[in-house]
Amino acid sequence: MIAVAVTLGLGGCASFSPDGGMLAVQTASSEVLGKDVVRIRSEEEAVQSRERVRALLATPVDAETSVQIALLNNAGLQASFAELGAMEAESVSASLPPSPTFSLSRLAVSRELEIERQVLINVLGLLTLPRQRELAEGRFRQAQLQAAETVLRLAADTRRAYHRAVSSAQIVTFLEEAKAAAEASSDVAKELGETGALNKIGQAREHAFYAEVGAQLAAARLRKAADRERLTRLMGLWGADIKYRLPAKLKPLPNSAKRAGEIEAEAVSKRIDLEIARMELDLLAKSYGLTRATRFVDDFELTGTSQYDRAFVDAPGGGLDKDTAKWRGIAMDFQIPLYDFGESKTREAEERYMHAAHRLAEKAVNVRSEVRQAYTDYRGTYDIAMHYQKEVLPLRKIISDETLLQYNGMLSDLSQLLIDARERVASNVAAIEAKRDFWLAATDLHVAVVGGGVSDGVAGRSTAMATGGGDGAGH
Repeated sequence: MIAVAVTLGLGGCASFSPDGGMLAVQTASSEVLGKDVVRIRSEEEAVQSRERVRALLATPVDAETSVQIALLNNAGLQASFAELGAMEAESVSASLPPSPTFSLSRLAVSRELEIERQVLINVLGLLTLPRQRELAEGRFRQAQLQAAETVLRLAADTRRAYHRAVSSAQIVTFLEEAKAAAEASSDVAKELGETGALNKIGQAREHAFYAEVGAQLAAARLRKAADRERLTRLMGLWGADIKYRLPAKLKPLPNSAKRAGEIEAEAVSKRIDLEIARMELDLLAKSYGLTRATRFVDDFELTGTSQYDRAFVDAPGGGLDKDTAKWRGIAMDFQIPLYDFGESKTREAEERYMHAAHRLAEKAVNVRSEVRQAYTDYRGTYDIAMHYQKEVLPLRKIISDETLLQYNGMLSDLSQLLIDARERVASNVAAIEAKRDFWLAATDLHVAVVGGGVSDGVAGRSTAMATGGGDGAGH
């Protein structure tokens, strides 16, 4: 009974946190992203979140607004928070002492009655409970970091989707203007051809340019629809809410790029996935200590037994006489690994610890490499986008204006005007994509420092230089 009382007393120490572990997630979101994140548990909370989302959708959605909407409205994120709650329940359960097992039996035969009562306590579980509780709490803190990493990943994915959606829409707008101009030029070429002022090859070139721009516009509209739908999914929108408005253009480039500074050291200290790996190694170290402490005894159970026997015998003068016996005592059951004395169990723990240690070392090296690559991409895309903005587009405008003047003055033919028009379209599209790539690289750099999933960098994007070179090289 003393053992039962101790078990019940220890069990009273374990409890659920008032916020379900969300405080750590909310703190990470606020400090790293400057955004609010909530867990929706009731209909009232769902209504409040919905009203806030609709208020954010009332104005054109920028990058920061799209991230906030995703953090409030993404159902997948809420599922991750529910998983965090389940992990807390597992943690509380793992930190509780082993429940006692009660056994009661009654055996009767002829004139004999036997009653036996047993209480079974896992003594080894009680002795190792403080360490088990420490491990359970560590696992829960690790789950909190994983939930925070999910928040960071959703924010980064939403930013990337936003920049792609806006750039796709901007390209569509530009190509629509180019198509309108090409259509007008094609109509003029047709009229000139009817009067004999323009030969067939000149007419064909004008019509071909108009057809090419139309094909580019059709492809751009498909890209625009796909990019917008991806952003819509990440923000968790449906119904009338999918008619949200986006800005007409990407945000202007900053006046200067960030300096590299100590980004490697900052990433090693801040990366949330690296912190999760460190915690995993610490938990394995504690678990390894527990394994060494219990290597010679796998299971140890204490049984308190109370047995009561009663027999009925015939009395000399008639009737029955009761002969009663009572026994009380304890029984111990434990298992000893006779064949290897726990060596295999200990060796497994050591190897798993070394596996985690090497993985942590590998991740630290990879984090440094990822942040260097991310900064290289960031700086390179900034220089490319600024080059298009300050050099390529102004020169294209000069060439276009001069070519038009020469054409009007009969100093150049129509073919040169068409070549210039094609190259101008390609350069403007490439400039938009270069600016998009910079903002994607800026997102990737932030992710490389704090965590949340690292992208493939420049290799994962269609580079502006490739786009511009491909279109211009063919004419």
